[in-house]
Amino acid sequence: MLFDLEEELKKLPASPGVYLMHNNRDEIIYVGKAISLKNRVRQYFQSSRNKTAKIQQMVSHIAWFEYILTDSELEALVLECNLIKEHRPRYNTMLKDDKTYPYIKATIWEDFPRLLFSRDMKKDGRSRYFGPYTSAGAVKDSLELIHKLYRIRTCNRSLPKDTGKERPCLNYHIHQCDAPCQGYISKEEYQESFKGALDFLGGHYEPLLKSLEDKMYDASEKMEFEKAIEYRELLNSVKQVAQKQKITSSGREDRDIVAMARAMEAVVVQVFFIREGKMIGRDHFYIQVGMAEEKGEIISGFVKQFYAGTPYIPREIMMQYEIGEAEVIESWLSERKGQKVHICVPKKGEKEKLVELAQKNAKMVLDQDKERIRREEGRTIGAMKEIAGLLNLPEISRVEAYDISNISGFQTVGSMVVFEKGKPKRSDYRKFRIRGVQGADDYASMEEMLTRRLSHYETYPDLIMMDGGRGQVNIALKVMDAVGVHVPVCGMVKDDHHRTRGIYFNNVEIPIDRDSEGFRLVTRIQDEAHRFAIEYHRSLRSKEQVHSVLDDIKGIGPARRRALMKAFQTLDDLKAASEEELAQVEGMNSLSARQVYEFFHVAKQN
Repeated sequence: MLFDLEEELKKLPASPGVYLMHNNRDEIIYVGKAISLKNRVRQYFQSSRNKTAKIQQMVSHIAWFEYILTDSELEALVLECNLIKEHRPRYNTMLKDDKTYPYIKATIWEDFPRLLFSRDMKKDGRSRYFGPYTSAGAVKDSLELIHKLYRIRTCNRSLPKDTGKERPCLNYHIHQCDAPCQGYISKEEYQESFKGALDFLGGHYEPLLKSLEDKMYDASEKMEFEKAIEYRELLNSVKQVAQKQKITSSGREDRDIVAMARAMEAVVVQVFFIREGKMIGRDHFYIQVGMAEEKGEIISGFVKQFYAGTPYIPREIMMQYEIGEAEVIESWLSERKGQKVHICVPKKGEKEKLVELAQKNAKMVLDQDKERIRREEGRTIGAMKEIAGLLNLPEISRVEAYDISNISGFQTVGSMVVFEKGKPKRSDYRKFRIRGVQGADDYASMEEMLTRRLSHYETYPDLIMMDGGRGQVNIALKVMDAVGVHVPVCGMVKDDHHRTRGIYFNNVEIPIDRDSEGFRLVTRIQDEAHRFAIEYHRSLRSKEQVHSVLDDIKGIGPARRRALMKAFQTLDDLKAASEEELAQVEGMNSLSARQVYEFFHVAKQN
C-alpha cells in the first residue's frame, strides 16, 4: 500500500508524542517529539515556512512517517532520547563520542570495605561513587596511590567470614595492606583508615599532606633516608593529584558546566565536571550541525543525548545559552536522578566566569582542530591541487596508481591503489594475478592488468599514475586507445637509488620540489602501490611454498600429514621410523605406513 502523504497528515492527532521519519529504504532518518503532533509534523511539509538547509534536505528524503502517542511532553522527551540512542538517525544532532565514564566505587556496606574501578553506577544505596572521571588511567593511578597510603584491601574475600582461611597476599608483604583477612587489623581501625581514603577522594588533602611531610622530616632526622625518600615520593604524588583538582567554586555542590564554540558546521561542546566544589575533570565533544541551527537548539540536543547516556546527573547544570525545552528537560532529569535538577544560565559573578572558562576551552579545542585540519588538508587536498597545477589539469580528486611485482617471472602480480582527496581509499584497492604472460615481462604484465581493469570501469579516476616512466605510460595510453577510455596518465619516475624523482607527463619529465607536499604525496602513492603489490606477491609465494614432501606420498592427506609431523616432530625422525612405528600413529594403517616407509627408503636406495 502506497503512503499518501496528504491523507496521513490529515489523520495526525493534536496530542503529544514522538514522530519517526523514514526514507525510501525504510531507514529512520529523523526522530522528534512534539506537544502537538498535528502541528509539528505538518510544519515540515509547508512550503511557506523558512526551513534550514538541513531540514530541507531531510524532508526531500522522507518517504513516509509514523508516530507514537504519549500522555505528556515529558514522556515524549524520554521516548525521543531512547529512540535516538537506539537508531542514531542521520539528521538528528549526534555526538561523535559515545563514552562511558569511569568511577571509583566504595563498598561502604562491607565490614572491610574496598575501593573498586567501575564503569557502571548502580543506585543500590549500598555503595558510594566518586566521579565521573574523564581518564581511566587517572582513576587507576589514584587507586594505586590510595592503596599505598591507606592500605585498603584489593581482594574479593568475604570478610570476616573467610578470616584466616588463606595466607595473606603479596600486598601485605609489600606493605600495601594490613591483612584484615588474617585478623591483623580490627574492624574499627580498618574503618578509620578507610574514612581517610574517602576524605582523600573527596578532595581533603591538607591533613594527609601535613602528615606525610612530618613523617618525611622525622625519618630524615633519624637518618632513615630510604623511608624519607618513600614519604617524599608519596607526598609528590598526592600534590600532583591535588593540583589536578583545583577549586572552582566556593560551594560544595555537584554541577556540570556546558558551553560550546562554533565554526560554520563544526561545533565543540565542552563539559566541566564539578563535584563537591572541585573540578574533577573535563571533556569535549564534536558535533556536526546545520548552518542555520540555533545555539540554544544545539545545546538542547546535546544535553538530551549526553544525559540519556550518562549514569550520573548533578544537582545543577549551568549553560551558556537559554534552551527552549528547559522545563521539560529539568523534569526529565529530576525524574532520572530522583531529586530536583536545576538548569540555569548564569548572568554574573563566579558562575558566569566558569561558563566563560568552559567556552574558552571549547574554542581552544576547536581552533586546535581547525589547525590540524588545515595541516591535514595541506598534506592531502592541497597536495592534489599542487599535482594538478604541475600537470595543468583543472582538478584532481581521485587517483589510481598501478605497479607490477615478480621474482624472475615467478607469480607475477599487479596492484592498483586508489587515493581520494589525497587519502588512500583501501576499499577500492584491486590486485591482479597475471596469467597470460610468461617470464619477467613488466610491460606485457602491465598491459594485461590495465586491459582487465579499464574494460570494467566502475568509477573513472581523474588521473592514472604508473610506477615508471615513458614505457609504462605508453602502455597505458595504448590500452586506453584499445578500450576507448581517455584519462590523463603520468609516470612516477625513480632515480638510481629507487627513490621518487619526478613525474613523466605528455612526453616530458616534470621535476618536483622535494620539500613540497605534492612531492611527498607522489612518494606516498608510489610506495603504497609497491607495498600492496609486494604484499600480494608474498602471500601467493608463501602459499606455493607451504608444501610438504608428505604431499607427494600416495594415501597421505592433510590429516595423516599433521598426525605424522606431530608424532615425529622432524623429518629426520620420520625417515628413521620403522613401518610398525608409522602404523601406530593415529589415523595410519599398515598400507599407508608401508607407503611412507617405501617412499623414503626406496627413493634413497635409487
